[in-house]
Order: sequence, then C-alpha cells, then structure tokens
Amino acid sequence: MDNNYKLMVNGELEFKLSEEDISQLDTLETSPNTYHILVKGKSFKAKIIEAHLDRKLYVVQVNSNTYEVEISDSLDLLIEEMGFSLASAVNVSEIEAPMPGLILDINVRVGQAVNEDDPLLILEAMKMENIISSPRDGIIKAVQVTKGQAVDKNDLLIEFE
Repeated sequence: MDNNYKLMVNGELEFKLSEEDISQLDTLETSPNTYHILVKGKSFKAKIIEAHLDRKLYVVQVNSNTYEVEISDSLDLLIEEMGFSLASAVNVSEIEAPMPGLILDINVRVGQAVNEDDPLLILEAMKMENIISSPRDGIIKAVQVTKGQAVDKNDLLIEFE
C-alpha cells in the first residue's frame, strides 16, 4: 500500500499528498511544535496549536492564519473507498494514553453523559497540549487518572459503560 495522505483544511479545501511530496518539503523545527517551511522560495512559519490525536485533527497556525487540518492516511482512504466507516464499526469502551505525558486537566466525571467529540481530558506531551476527545456518545464508567498524574503510552485513562 502506497503512503498517501488526504488533508482536509477547514472542512473545505482538500489536498492529496504522497510520501514523495512530503519528503520534498524543506522544513526545519525551530522550537517544539514550531517549524520554518520553505516552498518554492517562499518562507512560512507554522506552529501546531492543538492536536487531537484520536481524530487525526490538528489546529495549525501558518504565519498569522489559523487552520483546522484533518489528516487521513492510506488506511483511512482505503476504508473510505470501500464505503466503510471506521467510527461506526468500533464501539470503544476504553480510552488509553496515545503517548506518555502528564494529565493537565480532566473534563468529565463518573456517571456523566458525553457526546462524540466532547473533550474528556488534556494530556501534555512533548510540551504540547493534546485534547483527548470522546470517540462516541456514552456514559463515563470510570476515570482512571488524576490531574497532575504522569502516564505512559497505553495506560488506561477512561472507561465507558
């Protein structure tokens, strides 16, 4: 399977990139989550403001403009092409840490009803705040972490009923 990506910007503009396209970008990380990008002699300053890893959604500031970018990889594109929806096929009952980090805030409590995409907690990793959102509608069964707690990748964070 080729490594191709589809970027949806602000829900309107669609870009398709190949692995080769990405390898040809002239980028330099100037500080954590901040990059200098050179495209056809034109300079851009880009900063990742928010990362919603569970939804592959990022809020990025380029120069003085802010964009919401949703990234689909080759597997996402194949699933979409086949007419399936990964979200509808999965009934998530647990949320695990996608990476090691520190729990900055918890937005839910046991017994609380949540809707898909509601923010559950904020995980700081690599000096970046990552909002972990609900993958589905449901009721919170257990919150397994506390504010200020350090977690490792795949640690259990939240359980759904």
